[in-house]
Amino acid sequence: MFAPHRVCPCPLAPAASSSGAPVNDRRQLSSRVPVAPGSGPSRGPLALAALGIVFGDIGTSPLYSMQTVFSIDHHAVAPGRIEVMGIVSLMFWAILLIVCVKYVALVMRADNEGEGGILALMALLRRHLPAHGRLAPVVLGLAVVGAALFYGDSVITPAISVMSAIEGVAVVDPALADVVLPASIVILGALFLVQRRGTSFIGRAFGPIMALWFTCLAVLGVPWILRRPEILTALSPHWAVIFLIQDPWPAFAAMGAVVLTVTGAEALYADMGHFGSRPIRVSWFSVVLPALTLNYLGQGAMILAHPSWIDNPFYRLAPSWATVPLVVVATMATVIASQAVISGALSMSSQASRLGIMPRLSIHHTSRQEGGQIYIPEVNWILFVGVLVLIVVFQSSSRLSSAYGLAVTGTLLLTTCLFLTLARLVWHWPVWRVVLIAVVIGGLEFTLFCANVLKIASGGWIPLVIAGAVILVMSTWRKGTAFVFTERAAAEGPLEEFLTRIRKDAPARVPGLAVYPHPDRVTTPLAMRNNLTFNHVLHEHNVIVSIVNENVPHIRHADRVRATDLGDPCDGISYVECHVGFADSQDIPKALNLAIGALPELEIDPAEAIYFLSVADVRRGDRSDPASPVSRSSMMSWRKGLYVALSRNQADRTRVFRVPKSRSVVIGDVITI
Repeated sequence: MFAPHRVCPCPLAPAASSSGAPVNDRRQLSSRVPVAPGSGPSRGPLALAALGIVFGDIGTSPLYSMQTVFSIDHHAVAPGRIEVMGIVSLMFWAILLIVCVKYVALVMRADNEGEGGILALMALLRRHLPAHGRLAPVVLGLAVVGAALFYGDSVITPAISVMSAIEGVAVVDPALADVVLPASIVILGALFLVQRRGTSFIGRAFGPIMALWFTCLAVLGVPWILRRPEILTALSPHWAVIFLIQDPWPAFAAMGAVVLTVTGAEALYADMGHFGSRPIRVSWFSVVLPALTLNYLGQGAMILAHPSWIDNPFYRLAPSWATVPLVVVATMATVIASQAVISGALSMSSQASRLGIMPRLSIHHTSRQEGGQIYIPEVNWILFVGVLVLIVVFQSSSRLSSAYGLAVTGTLLLTTCLFLTLARLVWHWPVWRVVLIAVVIGGLEFTLFCANVLKIASGGWIPLVIAGAVILVMSTWRKGTAFVFTERAAAEGPLEEFLTRIRKDAPARVPGLAVYPHPDRVTTPLAMRNNLTFNHVLHEHNVIVSIVNENVPHIRHADRVRATDLGDPCDGISYVECHVGFADSQDIPKALNLAIGALPELEIDPAEAIYFLSVADVRRGDRSDPASPVSRSSMMSWRKGLYVALSRNQADRTRVFRVPKSRSVVIGDVITI
């Protein structure tokens, strides 16, 4: 039923205040799990599993990185001795500085209660900044842009990875080149289709398959290094300097492809919550880094011996009899890399929704043991459509490589900015250390970013368009929700006044338990107010439940619930505050069960609960139409239309809050924006 009143469209989502901060955010609470991931005796299995989940993307970059260097800008880089030595040197030092030094040694120290990723870094930094300070919105803006760029990367990575693997069949028989496109579509279609069933079975095979893959990388590189041992001198940075001085323009263009060697570096940080920092470091230094180094050295040595083999240097490493088996292993590895990126996009979407910068999403947990294994249909199929369009338009990994790199380098730069801000303002690092990291690592990342700017006209605009669309959605949602929340707060009125009124008027009571989800205890739940206004009754037991989203991944069950008597133990109204981390489910019935007996008024039977949910039909006000209600919102008309569309297509709140539909009542009205 609907009653003529205004209400916030999402009663429990982290609504934004006019200052931009989540209204129900409690930064002071912290409930770290006593044993961090990877700290127990199972480090070996965790390190093996990390090979697949964490290093799938960066581990498959040898498939296309060297090939892209020599095909970029219409073969601007010649396969000469100085060029080859310089390129291998650039690749090695990019991996060493960005992955080893920046991520493994530095950024992974900045864990938000064990979780990583640019949004977790933003939450960690904002927890230590004044909520209304000038820097807080800047930090939020940088994180939003970084997250948006990650979506651009999430569309391109599956397409280029799988296509580059299957293109190996053309090395065996050029006539098989026609099967690359349909085979890529079929494999990726199956990958996105299986997401709804979860990835626990595939996940168990990730580690062994990637261990086999990294073994292949090393084995393929060693024979060529033995044939041309001079390639080992490319580990010295002087070859990169010589290349940059002798051929500055080709070297600068080549750096637009060198960045492909560090794609997936962000995964080391983002997946820290699944494995812990130590298993990731063990896997990186013991397996991944040696295998990548040997393979890139091997490709360089092979090109020194056979300069004409730059068409597909990775598959040229293998003897002819091993090409087809290598294609099979490479395809499995790229499917794993794609899965890791898809999982990252789903995880980031969930975090963004919980932080109030994206609409409410249909999040399905695909595992009872692993909370991080989720499926979001909307995000999954949007990604698939984007991947499909890229494959059909570009039709080869070499062409698609022109669109790759800009999103990666942008995310690298933004992560560096946020980390250095944290290091200086929160950790109080000395200025000289921050400046040194900014000059050396930030300077390298900025150079890589500038080199990728050259690719905007030839396809680099694609991740920018994707990121721009995501930023538009996030900013529109945040601004519109802030306005709606303000309207709602004014319409509902203070809870204290409402309680005073019912104590004075003593309205009629009906048997039963009514549960009212509501963001806080400041204003009156709309459903409770309207129930009294239009039905002239209240239930015998009434519980207001607030889900409080914390800037930490998990809150222990023992620490989640806080019950409060609202002043009169006989009025039948109590307040329950349930604190959850951004990796926990927003389960209202579970919160109610945890609160049983916390107060005399909470001696209740949750099985009898009726859940009253507030909903709003958000409509756009048009100032040019005299018959249309005029909104006080300053948003442009087309952005109002976008917000209305996003609001109406949100996920079902009964599913999000785990309340049974058979015992749910929706009360609301129209709000004009």
